[in-house]
Amino acid sequence: MKYFFIILLIFVFSINIAFAGCDPEEAEDGGYTCIENPLGTDVNVNVLVGRVINAVMGIVGSLALAMFIYGGFIWMTAAGNNERVTKGKDILIWATLGLIVIFSAYAIVNFVLTGIAAPTPP
Repeated sequence: MKYFFIILLIFVFSINIAFAGCDPEEAEDGGYTCIENPLGTDVNVNVLVGRVINAVMGIVGSLALAMFIYGGFIWMTAAGNNERVTKGKDILIWATLGLIVIFSAYAIVNFVLTGIAAPTPP
């Protein structure tokens, strides 16, 4: 567990180094090379985390849709078999509960990140 925290600290401090500003004129004089940010000039950590969260939400939404279709298919093809009807209903119920949990987590993370990114009053 202690190695996890050490790696986490190294990662946190390396972000500050990686996102440090680089002046091309100063780089030529200093003998080092500036590397352009491939994500754009106005991208910071908050924007990057937001993009990752939105991508994950898209994947989770697609998986939930697939589970709804699968559960409905199982239920519709049960042909009176009570075990398959129960299985289909359970899949639909758990897919719904999973969506509720995922969207609640998204709302909490969005609230926290918005609070962190908001400018503090003087």
